[in-house]
Amino acid sequence: MTHRFIPITDQDRAAMLQTIGVNAVDDLFCDVPAEARNPKLNLPSALSELDLMRELQQMSARNMNVTDHASFLGAGAYNHFIPATVPHLIFRSEFYTAYTPYQAEISQGTLQSIFEYQSMICALTGMDVANASHYDGATAAAEAAILAINQLPGRDKVIVCPTLHPEYRATLRTYLEGQGIQIVGDGDTRATFEQVVDKHLDDKTACVLVGNPDFLGQMRDLKPYADRVHAAGALFIVGAYPISLGLYPPPGEYGADVVFGDGQSLGNPLAFGGPYLGIFATKKAFMRKIAGRLVGQTVDTQGRRGFVLTLQAREQHIKREKATSNICTNQALNALAACVYLSTLGKTGLRQVAELCYQKAHYAAKKINALAGYRVDLKKEFFDEFVVECPSPVAEINAHLRNHGIIGGYDLSRDYPHLGHAMLVAVTEMNTREQIDALAKALGQVKRKKLKAKSKN
Repeated sequence: MTHRFIPITDQDRAAMLQTIGVNAVDDLFCDVPAEARNPKLNLPSALSELDLMRELQQMSARNMNVTDHASFLGAGAYNHFIPATVPHLIFRSEFYTAYTPYQAEISQGTLQSIFEYQSMICALTGMDVANASHYDGATAAAEAAILAINQLPGRDKVIVCPTLHPEYRATLRTYLEGQGIQIVGDGDTRATFEQVVDKHLDDKTACVLVGNPDFLGQMRDLKPYADRVHAAGALFIVGAYPISLGLYPPPGEYGADVVFGDGQSLGNPLAFGGPYLGIFATKKAFMRKIAGRLVGQTVDTQGRRGFVLTLQAREQHIKREKATSNICTNQALNALAACVYLSTLGKTGLRQVAELCYQKAHYAAKKINALAGYRVDLKKEFFDEFVVECPSPVAEINAHLRNHGIIGGYDLSRDYPHLGHAMLVAVTEMNTREQIDALAKALGQVKRKKLKAKSKN
């Protein structure tokens, strides 16, 4: 088949420019500095591959990274150890290049890996079924709310805990606000989860979303609230940090109807923010309302074990008006990484990782709380992340920490300004005792500097 290109006329070009509201083609590039435009780009001279790699390595060395520096930054993406088995297996070409297993008879390896992932997520969360998977924790949260709305027609209210991850709350609004759904609770960042439920739960509520741990690191006994939500006829949706489930009871055990979360901590690198994978698991009763697809196990005509796409609630495969979501693919390679990670650790290994995170975080919290000018609420239950009240702006403290080779915590003034100078500190199994002691020492120096400055004035 040949293609014939018809040159555009000056009259056509003028008409198109007028349609979009500009006078000339150059107006389209007004935001690009003149010295950076074609055909006079101010580029350096060419380099050999060897010299280019050397220059790029020198440039990358200017960045702080979690390999060469102690990191206490979490807030949704966590520095966990990744066993060598994970990259060794997921970068095999048969997994790395595979796309989607539409033809079961030639996709048994991919289908089995997804089936094993789903099975592990169900065991981890205490739920009946899991899909594989969503894009990240934020999209999984939004899809959980959509499931509840589809399951409970006539209910148009979604209650969101104000300490659910801010990015999850933003994505939730992006998904739902155009559908006439009332989202309440998330805007009142001064309120507690308990206050939000007390104020908003009624017979119009489709679901309640809460993180456990929440964005501020707090763990809660949610069983009483699950019972209250169910008594009101709504669904109880819990966002879980998968590593914490090696130590704490699974959400399914205390009444969750849907469990969502981000699977980054399960064998996936930080990777500058992605790609990650969204964990999504629910009860069997809601199986046909799940977005994406489910892989099931069966036998062939000769009785041999095999795997198939059991359910595919996707608009490509069914009538668009019957689709539950526009999610049309999954993070298969990331889900495979999580599968290999969980297989490598097993139950005992996952618990050991969780215990290390818990013990090290509590050691760090006590060390920091003992410093003059700093405070950690040690009465609140937390897993590996906690809030530190600081004596000066977090941005200043983090700048000081960087001078000591330490990546500090998350500045909570962005999302919870009423907390004042507050830092969210995350501690994982990757942080050594020496690193934690160095963090406490550096934080103490910040306070001493402040005291000296005051005494001089």
